[in-house]
Amino acid sequence: MTAMPPPVRIAMWSGPRNVSTALLRAWESRADTAVSDEPLYAAYLATTGKPHPMREAVLASQPTDWREAAAALTGPVPNGAPIWYQKHMAHHLTPGVGREWLQGFRHAFLIRQPAAMLASLAKVLPDATLEDTGLPQQVELFDRTADRLGHAPPVLVGHDVRADPEGALRALCEALDVPWDPAMLQWAPGPRETDGVWGPVWYSRLYQTTGFAPPEPDRSPNVPAALAPVLDAALPLYEHLHAFRLIADERPQTAD
Repeated sequence: MTAMPPPVRIAMWSGPRNVSTALLRAWESRADTAVSDEPLYAAYLATTGKPHPMREAVLASQPTDWREAAAALTGPVPNGAPIWYQKHMAHHLTPGVGREWLQGFRHAFLIRQPAAMLASLAKVLPDATLEDTGLPQQVELFDRTADRLGHAPPVLVGHDVRADPEGALRALCEALDVPWDPAMLQWAPGPRETDGVWGPVWYSRLYQTTGFAPPEPDRSPNVPAALAPVLDAALPLYEHLHAFRLIADERPQTAD
């Protein structure tokens, strides 16, 4: 009897205020993929004491010890699916979270231009720090992964995904060595059982979507003056990752 290949575990590391949950929807639209929504969130809140919306509900919904979360994420795949896509916020990787358990994953990184990110983030975190952007954690894990693999792991820019969903997702699938599936381009509206309990607070706009929205018109983001030092520190980290961004294939695309 031919042995089944080991499951593909994909960890997508995003910063806040990006298209990370829409990307989660895209992967959940595949018949071969199980998904998880920010499985380190409760451990992050327990460690940092951050007063996030629905804090107590989040703490009750997930393991509050990162070791327990890591054991689950490296254990059996939900429903025995061949692919397990895990949406992570990079800032959930606090310094006390071990990194060794991540070696068996295929890592990818989702980034957004820092000024646009901070202008949006300031509406909910007016005193945001560099760590809140997730960029230091993304760079740390990106460099660690690149050193281990001998080549750069894939980097997606949120604007690119919205501008050309098929091209960007095809490029991501190729970089992760998984087959392209056109089902990733559309999904049914509404909530999912796989959404975190915080979905009603954060995902109300997403619930109305059936695919990726086009990018918003270019405009100068209004970054509060108090966050100017954060922006200055974030830019070189963003540029470090952006240098490795995936470029969509320019060949004609068809929903095969």
